[in-house]
Amino acid sequence: MMKKCIDVIANEESYINLSTFKDIEGMNKTIRTNKDIIRATVKRSDVQVRLIALLELLKRHSCKQLGVSYMSKNTIADKLELSYKTVQRLMKKLEDLGMIRQVSMKRKKDMLQTANAIIIQPVQDDVSDKTPPKESEKCPTKTKPVSLKQNNKRLNKRNRSVELSSANFIAHWVPKAFADFTSNFYSKAETIQEFWKVVKQCNRVIDYENDKRAFTGDQELQIGVKAFKEFVMKLKAGTRMIKGEFAYFNGIVNKLMDKLYFDHDFVSQ
Repeated sequence: MMKKCIDVIANEESYINLSTFKDIEGMNKTIRTNKDIIRATVKRSDVQVRLIALLELLKRHSCKQLGVSYMSKNTIADKLELSYKTVQRLMKKLEDLGMIRQVSMKRKKDMLQTANAIIIQPVQDDVSDKTPPKESEKCPTKTKPVSLKQNNKRLNKRNRSVELSSANFIAHWVPKAFADFTSNFYSKAETIQEFWKVVKQCNRVIDYENDKRAFTGDQELQIGVKAFKEFVMKLKAGTRMIKGEFAYFNGIVNKLMDKLYFDHDFVSQ
C-alpha cells in the first residue's frame, strides 16, 4: 500500500492557518458542549472520564494557536498516565464523535513525519476565522482600522456610562473579592465572569475520580487576583494581545499555576 503524501510542514504559520476559533470563549463553549455530549452518549464511566481528561489536556495546550495542539501521543500518554494504545483509542473516539481531527505534519529540516496537529472542531453554532459572517448589502466592503478603533473607543466610553459596575450584579459563582477587584477595570458583568472562568479552567483536575483540583478555592482566588494584577500591568504598558485579552490572561494564569504548584509554602497553606 502506497504511503499517503504529507504536505503540511510543522511550523507556526501552519498551526495559525489550522486555528479553528476566534477567541478563547468559543473554544471553552465547544469543550463544555463536548463534555455534555460525552456524558450523554458514552456509556462506560471510565471511558467518559478519560475522554473528558483528554479534551481538557488538548484545550490547555491549544491556547497559543486557538484550537490547535501538537503534542505527540507519547507525550499525551505520559501526561494522562495511560498507555499509548489507550490514547490512540481515545483519539479515535473523539474523531468519530466529530470533536477533533488530526492533520499529518512533517518537519521542515528533514521532511520526515512528526506529531500530528490535533484540531478541536467548533460546535455548529460557533463561528471560526475560516467562515466569516456575510456582510450586509448596506455595509461598506472595506473599513479602515483607524475608524474601527475610534468607534470602539466611543462605544466603550458610552457603555461604561450605562453599565452597572457593582459586584452585586455579577454571577454568584464569581468570588466577591475577585469581582470587586476586577470591577475597578471592567464594568461589564459578562467580562468579569469570563475572566474568572479562565482561572477556573486553568485549575486543572489532578484526581478525576474525586474531581480534585490542583489548588483549593482560596488558593485559586489568590492566584486569580495576582494574575489579574499582572494582566492590568501589561495592559497599561501597552502590550499587544494578538489572540485577545482572555487568551493572554489564560497564559498568565497558566504560568503562575505551574510555578506555584511546586511552591511548598503556597500549596500547604
